[in-house]
Amino acid sequence: MTTTDWIIDIALVLVVFRQLREDRLDLKTFLIPLGIVAFVAHNYLGSIPTAGNDLVLIGVLMAVGAALGIAGGIYTRIRSAGGHLLIKAGAVSAILWVLGMGARMGFQMWTEHGGGSDDVARFSLAHHITSEQAWVAAFVLMALTEVVTRVATIYVRSRTAARARPATAAVPTASVSGRAA
Repeated sequence: MTTTDWIIDIALVLVVFRQLREDRLDLKTFLIPLGIVAFVAHNYLGSIPTAGNDLVLIGVLMAVGAALGIAGGIYTRIRSAGGHLLIKAGAVSAILWVLGMGARMGFQMWTEHGGGSDDVARFSLAHHITSEQAWVAAFVLMALTEVVTRVATIYVRSRTAARARPATAAVPTASVSGRAA
């Protein structure tokens, strides 16, 4: 893993850890994680292999990413206070996020330094996965899908919370006679 890989992985983990402390839900809640994965996709996703069972591998890992992202978004608390929406990642959300990030990092470390490259090569051959690029695309798209579905889930939930928030009603002023004006 390169220094850039480590920085990106740590930045994505810190996105959720930052949300362990309740904070205001605003545009940066959405833009920071989406910006990070856009950078990752631009730098690591050269092409999407379609030969053999490459798309099956990619689809399976994207489905895992979607499940982790949706669950993470559901287990993120959104509440209204003081006219603002507040967000706080729960323990389950943080664990799911770290699990997804950790699995990708662990796989990369295992294949690069833990002797897993031969196992992955045998698995790829047996299951008609045609190249290393298929694995790269699958894991990058898994991360992208996890982030996008988590952010989308939080966005949808925040719109629901915003609609459910009681509108501040105008308080009638009392007249001299004691009746509302």
